[in-house]
Amino acid sequence: MVSLKINGKDYKLDIPGDTPLLWAIRDNVKLTGTKYACGIGECGSCTVLINGAAERSCIIKVSDAQGKKITTIEGIPEDHPVKKAWVKEQVVQCGYCQPGVIVKVASLVDGSAKPKAREIIDSLDDVICRCGTHARIKKGVATAVALKRKGV
Repeated sequence: MVSLKINGKDYKLDIPGDTPLLWAIRDNVKLTGTKYACGIGECGSCTVLINGAAERSCIIKVSDAQGKKITTIEGIPEDHPVKKAWVKEQVVQCGYCQPGVIVKVASLVDGSAKPKAREIIDSLDDVICRCGTHARIKKGVATAVALKRKGV
């Protein structure tokens, strides 16, 4: 039996401890916003927050996530500056990687009052977006930072 706290809700799952967190989230908890893509922690589509830090859920065992606060894309409020910025800047093209990108950017924006341009670029360097929306993603991050500073 595994106990997980996802988006503020407690779940008791009868699954092996070595099950990847991604599959517990998608298959057992039925939150399908977190995406499967590479399965080896390289692309970022499966990113979730674990105790506020962006982590690749496809390579984290559920046993290692027990007792920690897990936030998926569904747990990022609709009025969060990053989600508002994504709509305003029309960041998404195909959208497949975007749940992971939004979660990662939310971690950056929530963790730093004023992330520097280099910090923003570095935080997104390991995210693979096959559509090539990186320029729009960077613009969206800048807008999210501005919205957060304004308290929006």
